[in-house]
Amino acid sequence: METKPDGISVMVVDDEQDIRDGSERILTRAGFQVLKASRGDEALEALAKEKVSIVLLDLKMPGMDGMEALKHIRILDETILVIVITGYATVETAIEAMKRGAYDFISKPFDPDQLRIVVNRAWEKIYLKQEAEALEEEKKRTLVDLDTEKSRIHTIVEYLPNGVIVTNSKGYVVLMNPAFRQLMDLDPDLKTGQPIDHYIADRGLCDLVMEISQGRHVDYEDIPDYEFAIANEKFLLARGQPVLGERKECLGAVINVADISAMKLLDQLKSEFVAKVSHELRSPLSTIHEQLALVIRDMMEETTEQDQQILNRAKEKTKGLIALIGDLLDLSRIEEGLICKDPKPVQIEDLLESVVDFLKTQAKAKDQSITLSLPEEPLSHFMADPVALESIFGNLITNAINYTPAGGNIHVQADMAGTNLRVKVIDNGFGIDDKYFDKIFERFYRVKDEKTRYITGTGLGLPIVKELVDSMGGLIDLDSTLGEGTTFTVLLPTQRDL
Repeated sequence: METKPDGISVMVVDDEQDIRDGSERILTRAGFQVLKASRGDEALEALAKEKVSIVLLDLKMPGMDGMEALKHIRILDETILVIVITGYATVETAIEAMKRGAYDFISKPFDPDQLRIVVNRAWEKIYLKQEAEALEEEKKRTLVDLDTEKSRIHTIVEYLPNGVIVTNSKGYVVLMNPAFRQLMDLDPDLKTGQPIDHYIADRGLCDLVMEISQGRHVDYEDIPDYEFAIANEKFLLARGQPVLGERKECLGAVINVADISAMKLLDQLKSEFVAKVSHELRSPLSTIHEQLALVIRDMMEETTEQDQQILNRAKEKTKGLIALIGDLLDLSRIEEGLICKDPKPVQIEDLLESVVDFLKTQAKAKDQSITLSLPEEPLSHFMADPVALESIFGNLITNAINYTPAGGNIHVQADMAGTNLRVKVIDNGFGIDDKYFDKIFERFYRVKDEKTRYITGTGLGLPIVKELVDSMGGLIDLDSTLGEGTTFTVLLPTQRDL
């Protein structure tokens, strides 16, 4: 890009003076104006007075850390691009910061070229955004003309780092940029004007592009993202939107394609790390748990009531850690595609009876009743992973037991809804406020109030259920009234391609 960053201000926030001074020298030579701060609160005070476009923010600082500073910067000015500075051991934290609004990250130690590249990339984003906003006011041109006219929009699209492809209402490609050709391994001289399947081999993506081009997705929120892989283990993510005319008619589609191979690799490394650590911790924790049980049993008469409470609390905590490790391992197996990989014929009546019988002891300990209702007609047989089904219904029933007070009732009901198996887990427990409905399937999220704050759990049971149901092509629904109870309904297709 030939444009110079003259006049663009960059703030370097780091408690190490060498980092601040070195970054200032490098960026000043590149044409940027540089401000410096050694602490998060100092940076926020300066940002309230000075116009800054890019912030280099260290995550590990005394006082206000980088994550807290990031939150305040986003509140102060969402247009500021924040590049977090992280050490090797905090890459996971850097990724979390990006999920919270950071633009990019750079790892310590970094050399001058790495710093220039990451800051220039942020400046290019600002420049392209400014150009795009300016061009919004220009006269609109038709989609067919975009590939031939020497317009400023065409120039911007040509230099976008992500792949861009534009189709007309019939699904014919009228524009694609060099980044798209490179991502898809197409000939740089390949011409436009052919149907979408001439350029993209993935059938599912072609179908989605045709649907968007023909105006079948009128609501932008109902357009799904599409992940696909091509040769050499390259993973791509496609996002599409309809292009609308002055009368809101659909003129075609614009598809943005990004390379997510690096994120896929990070997810794989994270899953492998979680699995390895969990395996290493499970055995010693199980041993500690068993030894605590022996100590409590053998020394019951010799210990004081206070000592017994301490030992019982320690035993309860190790049990919770073992449950957490089990849930983490389940999530790792789900992410790796190891669960639901080996479907077998399942007799659902027998499976549900087995799960309910196993959990009756846990319900009895709280003086609860747990019942199972099955239809007179046999339920349809279907192919599924029995371990996955046991996990789905076991987690839902356990959740009902935990969040139902002593003396409550849990009822499991199974029947057919068309070609779908329908299983309901109904309780008369504490219930869930509807403001939490969108959050309870998030990992580690737990609703805590005066009635539920002392209930132990990992916050992973319902996320595991949701991911398993999704992987089986099913749906899970929630109906709850605060103070009256909750009903989870699972629909699983009995006829589907495997």
